[in-house]
Amino acid sequence: MIDNSIVFPGLGLRFDFSPVAFEIFGLEVRWYGIIIAIGFLCGFLASTYFAKKEDVSPEVLLDIAIIATPVAIIFARAYYVIFNFEEFKDNILSIFAIRQGGIAIYGALIGALLSTYIYCRVKKINFFKICDVGVHGLILGQAIGRWGNFANREAYGYETSLPWRMQIYSSEAGRRIEVHPTFLYESLWDFFVFLLLIFLRKYKKKEGDILGFYLIFYSIGRFFIEALRTDSLMIGNFRVSQIVAVLCIVVGSAIVVVNKRSFFDKI
Repeated sequence: MIDNSIVFPGLGLRFDFSPVAFEIFGLEVRWYGIIIAIGFLCGFLASTYFAKKEDVSPEVLLDIAIIATPVAIIFARAYYVIFNFEEFKDNILSIFAIRQGGIAIYGALIGALLSTYIYCRVKKINFFKICDVGVHGLILGQAIGRWGNFANREAYGYETSLPWRMQIYSSEAGRRIEVHPTFLYESLWDFFVFLLLIFLRKYKKKEGDILGFYLIFYSIGRFFIEALRTDSLMIGNFRVSQIVAVLCIVVGSAIVVVNKRSFFDKI
């Protein structure tokens, strides 16, 4: 019998639980989905809080959430499939088996931003103002949602002997291995970025500043953490998420520069 426990031997911690929380009429409800839902709710509440400070109607955020969420899921899956098509080419219908795993956060981000932009254009709302509110909830949701990877025993890094290493069973290796807990690295980084964006709000001068800093700081962390992961999507010898991270840093920096470096001018 496979030992599916999660152990942090250097910290003296052990977790024994199933990835499946419970079943409803034979349908498995996994901890991953529950944690993602909690992250979404906390993120939405955080965005609503900052929306009041920006004189943005919570109803607008709710409309965007209703529209952007399914679009983000579709884009997250499409992103994963496009850059990992070898896995699906012999069974095209498996593309739709999203419950078996296979989504990417950058795909979700692209879908969410695109759908939000279209909504704002139709409603004649300032896109950057909405994004400056929404990214607070987005990064908080990401920070919480990463614990879904912990529950699923996935998104871990290379083997290591560091004191905070995580020991899990690897089906690929056929044994228990001790690895970088990259889900934890990214969760902690995302919480840091969440607090950093709150701090940077006091220096905001133009719409889009907070979005720009989100793209820069989140992507800096993601770039380095991605280098430790064993499940990266690849283009040749390059990790897709690192390429996208660099592009996001460039776009975020461009937003800050176009805004006449309002943050740096003010401090």
